[in-house]
Amino acid sequence: MKVVFLEDVPNVAETGEVKEVADGYGRNFLIPKKLAILADAKATQIIEAQLKKKAQRQAETEAEMRELAKQLEGQEIVLKARAGAKDRLYGSITNADIAEELEKSAGLVVDKRKIELDEPIREVGSYEIAIRLTKDIIPKIKLKVMEEEKEEGKEK
Repeated sequence: MKVVFLEDVPNVAETGEVKEVADGYGRNFLIPKKLAILADAKATQIIEAQLKKKAQRQAETEAEMRELAKQLEGQEIVLKARAGAKDRLYGSITNADIAEELEKSAGLVVDKRKIELDEPIREVGSYEIAIRLTKDIIPKIKLKVMEEEKEEGKEK
């Protein structure tokens, strides 16, 4: 039985692919779950139209990400945090903190999950942070972590 896949099915096929599958697999699993439809001329035309739209959306997204990467590349942000002895921070700076500061200081909205930190930053200093916008668009920003000014005369 030939089917056209509407969605990616792991280890079987990707969206838009036309493939020969076992009759029972197609009839009892793929078609009822709307993962695939029977391959005929009409189905093939529908899938081709969907693939064109998907390619167009990807091209638009790619252009937006390249523009954002140009704005991000070389951007320098400064974060202040409380630090103790030996320039160790009391807390840590996470990718969420970096995304928030990027939005505040530069007005650039970046999803915190795209900021690549191996581990949270726990020391004062300068860091180079990679932001993976897409698989191959990875701008780098500079992050400077400074110690917050201590207020005099404040006791617990």
